[in-house]
Amino acid sequence: MCKHLKQTCQVGLLFFICSVTFAQNNTSYWQQHVDYTMEVDMNVKNYQYTGKQELVYTNNSPDTLQQVFYHLYFNAFQPGSEMDVRSRTIQDPDSRVGSRIAGLKPNEVGYLKIDKLEQDGKQVNHKTVGTILQVSLDKPILPGEKTTFKMDFNGQVPKQIRRSGRNSAEGVALSMTQWYPKLAEYDFEGWHATPYIGREFHGVWGDFDVKITIDKDYVLGGTGYLQNPNKIGHGYQDKGTRVKHRGKKLTWHFKAPKVHDFTWAADPDFVHDIHKAKDGTTLHFLYKDNPSYEKENNFTENWKKLQPKTEALLDFFTEHIGPYPYKQYSVIQGGDGGMEYAMSTLITGNRKFGSLVGVTAHELAHTWFQFVLATNETKHEWMDEGFTTYISSLAMNEVMNEEKENPLAGSYRGYTYLANSGNEQPQSTHADRYNLNQAYGLAAYSKGAVFLGQLGYIIGQENLSKTLHRYYDEWKFKHPTPNDFIRVAEKVSGANLSWYLTDWTQTTNTIDYTIEKVTEKEGKTQVQLKRKGLMPMPLDVKVSYKDGSSKNYYIPLRMLYFTKPGAENIQKDWPWAMPTYTLSLDTSKESISKIEIDPSQLMADVERENNVYEN
Repeated sequence: MCKHLKQTCQVGLLFFICSVTFAQNNTSYWQQHVDYTMEVDMNVKNYQYTGKQELVYTNNSPDTLQQVFYHLYFNAFQPGSEMDVRSRTIQDPDSRVGSRIAGLKPNEVGYLKIDKLEQDGKQVNHKTVGTILQVSLDKPILPGEKTTFKMDFNGQVPKQIRRSGRNSAEGVALSMTQWYPKLAEYDFEGWHATPYIGREFHGVWGDFDVKITIDKDYVLGGTGYLQNPNKIGHGYQDKGTRVKHRGKKLTWHFKAPKVHDFTWAADPDFVHDIHKAKDGTTLHFLYKDNPSYEKENNFTENWKKLQPKTEALLDFFTEHIGPYPYKQYSVIQGGDGGMEYAMSTLITGNRKFGSLVGVTAHELAHTWFQFVLATNETKHEWMDEGFTTYISSLAMNEVMNEEKENPLAGSYRGYTYLANSGNEQPQSTHADRYNLNQAYGLAAYSKGAVFLGQLGYIIGQENLSKTLHRYYDEWKFKHPTPNDFIRVAEKVSGANLSWYLTDWTQTTNTIDYTIEKVTEKEGKTQVQLKRKGLMPMPLDVKVSYKDGSSKNYYIPLRMLYFTKPGAENIQKDWPWAMPTYTLSLDTSKESISKIEIDPSQLMADVERENNVYEN
């Protein structure tokens, strides 16, 4: 072989190997990584703060990055912002927002301003576009490379309107959520530089090292482990340790490993309780001691009673999903309702006891479905809200002894209302693109919960339980997509479920089966069933007899290629394209008292009245 030809072959082989490597990377999972080191100084008189941020970004993608984006969430709380205009133009605005942003005064608005930004020691050009900072890089970030950004910034905490802010309706001084310049996520779909219009979030996994300097009288709680408790006091220090505060301010130092957000709240009147769970998790509870709330809802007593219930909820989620992966969790009074954050939640606290436990159950469950299994909730909001609603409904039923036959009945009612309202949009709709807030809420929470409840109907409850555990094991600390979840369910059950994911989440097709007629022929009963809706399902049919006995029949769905475990009297399968099906019973019509499709009511049939025949 000539030298030139040999070199050509070597180059060609190298190109082929590189091409294969990159092709594999494009189809294999990867995720970016970012480490934050931040120092902020808060002025509690004018609610302004200054900050320094060092951010080490690792490009684990196969792509060369020419620019990066940050979120500047506080800029949403300004008159004329996208959040403001959307709230004033949508048909059913969130009552917590309404037109309140439009009325903010200069000293009440929120903002984040970038004073200086460097990449690896060199200043870079950047521009602020609403709630997004667009950064032109000094040099591209190659695949596998790290780069360091250093930033000086300043901000103003807005008057509390939505989630974040100062002086909430319940008097909490600082609810510091989405408060810092946060690097946007880049994944297999590209940059997620989504403007903050009021919905959901998506973040980069990493480690946080945060120092917060604030008035010494303020008590803080939130994400991360406090590194200097014996200098801080306020109930965090070792037992018996007396803490003397010199000067007017304290610096709280927190570290948070393997999270994709950092949140804190502060108030000078916070009561701080610690409850040690049997599994070793430290549960922190921070709430205000407000005499007026005592008369309404036994406020302090409820917060004390909440603490063992929170441990019981923690145990339930650990058992039914997977181990809680951090050493602590904080339940903090703040915000405007209930919202999940890394290792913590902010909730409004002046509630009846059942409501207080309920909101805690939902937000704590989000630790698994969003803060460990970190879906892109701007695009797949039903995965975090719906899965959370599903598991927290089951948890409340057990922990609060609700004794509901179907803890998801409310979610099924919500979905059925939506499906019949004419306002439904596919669950694949971006969280900000729903025509109505109500349609978003029912699609994300109710229909999302029904997705899991109904999956249990399709593949069996034991397979569903195994699916949730395997999903946690395979995808914790990653960014799973809907397809990743359904593939786990397929591997666990052996069923073909691609049709289920498509019909339920990407269309508004409905399930509607009916008993068309019941006839008798030669001593046998012929039950004619009809599929009226476009979405197919396997069917459970229960036949009750006048002598008090009953018999269950199972009609497989052909495209499922699967028979539910424990199914009785398995019939021939029903192809989707065939609108009708005849179930033949070896009994006379006269002996039958009732025939019912889906007696469990775990199939989300939008018109249940035609599911029953009574003789």
